[in-house]
Amino acid sequence: MRYELIETPGAVPIKAWTKGVPVEEQARRQLQNVARLPFIHRWVAAMPDVHWGIGATVGSVIPTHKAIIPAAVGVDIGCGMMAARTSLRAVDLPDDLKPLRAAIENAVPVGMASHARTAPAAEPAWARLGPELEALRRRHPALGRKDAGAQLGTLGSGNHFIEVCLDENQRVWLMLHSGSRNAGNQIGRYFIERAREDLRHHLRNLPDKDLAYLEEGSEHFDEYVRAVDWAQRYARANREAMMTLILDALAGVPHLPSFSVTDEVVNCHHNYVAREWHYGAEVYVTRKGAVRAGLGELGIIPGSMGVRSYIVRGLGNPESFESCSHGAGRAMSRNEARKRFTLEDHARMTAGVECRKDPGVLDETPAAYKSIDAVMAAQEDLVAVVHTLKQVVCVKG
Repeated sequence: MRYELIETPGAVPIKAWTKGVPVEEQARRQLQNVARLPFIHRWVAAMPDVHWGIGATVGSVIPTHKAIIPAAVGVDIGCGMMAARTSLRAVDLPDDLKPLRAAIENAVPVGMASHARTAPAAEPAWARLGPELEALRRRHPALGRKDAGAQLGTLGSGNHFIEVCLDENQRVWLMLHSGSRNAGNQIGRYFIERAREDLRHHLRNLPDKDLAYLEEGSEHFDEYVRAVDWAQRYARANREAMMTLILDALAGVPHLPSFSVTDEVVNCHHNYVAREWHYGAEVYVTRKGAVRAGLGELGIIPGSMGVRSYIVRGLGNPESFESCSHGAGRAMSRNEARKRFTLEDHARMTAGVECRKDPGVLDETPAAYKSIDAVMAAQEDLVAVVHTLKQVVCVKG
């Protein structure tokens, strides 16, 4: 048995794939709070990158009967990863990688920036998603910002990133991490409040008010399911649009030979909810910082900006509800990382990577995260490694 079994009076069990990985007490308490809810199916699963989050623990898999917890899904709905292998090899890259980084940063808006209008790479997706969002807004005028079209194909901030990587055979991959941007954030926050309102007379009975839930048949449940589905499709389209923008930008870099994308392409969510069948019942599975790892399914587990990342194939482990970790997981808060590490520390830990080395990224420095080696060792029964990637260029939001 590779997982730790955590049992709490009055709660379903927690199966935690955390052997060899430290788990903060605050995160353990959050897991126990979720496990006390009356509609959990069988048990809660915790991935090896588990750490404290708002509402529910990041790195948790929560199967529920006829109810969804909006704060567990979160506000970066559909956040996830995309990776694509190109026909380029390491020898094709220039000695100076700054032009590659500059080309990516010029093509993809980062931080709070967005395109002036819907980017051509995003137009086909927006032609489908735009009218659906307008229909949502007619029913929920609070979802009123209209910049979603311009934000398709943008990175965002925080731990979102774009990388140029080399695999174990020195082949060049492009990899990125982003989600549903402002539109998803608005949907998440709006329905978190609706859940609290619906349970206003019962909030005191919850172990945490951020675990307010929407039940099937309630006023806002179907609307939330419709909105969260839209945000998840928007997030996937956002990653696809960015990948197109990156490919077009790199095609114009001097001295880089012409190249193509191979058939090795992965695009997966790690903050989302889906209806699935597990242990004899159809349930809603919320993966908050976890990737689906069904038998044979490909996923992406990134490390921090100075270490390895992995393309993995799921082993379909039923006890984890066919899930695996979504990354290394934070070892400390952003504030603590800024206090603890210096620019010299950051430069040393990102040596050999063309990336920002300024105070604005100290909270993302590699030592702010858990050991990706320990995380991967703890989930050997959940996934098999297909490719090992090491970044040579990293663009941070």
